[in-house]
Amino acid sequence: MSAQVETAIFDLLAKVPAGKSISPEEVARAVEPERWRRLLGHVRTVAVNLAKEERLVITRHGKPADPADFRGVYRLKLPAAGEAAEEE
Repeated sequence: MSAQVETAIFDLLAKVPAGKSISPEEVARAVEPERWRRLLGHVRTVAVNLAKEERLVITRHGKPADPADFRGVYRLKLPAAGEAAEEE
């Protein structure tokens, strides 16, 4: 399931303009349209791992969030040149 979530994240990010983000809900719906809510925790886990590998940036309020310590609503985007996951 992790591979499906990771693929969905990068497929969705490839479809948005550079610098734009996607929501975890979009990822979950892409993987499991009927029962997407049950995947939200798994999407978060995969996103955190990708952010720690610096392949993805988790944002809160439009700013990079620390993947090891964030709460609430978040979005996902590709890192810009020279940008890594930073602490908020």
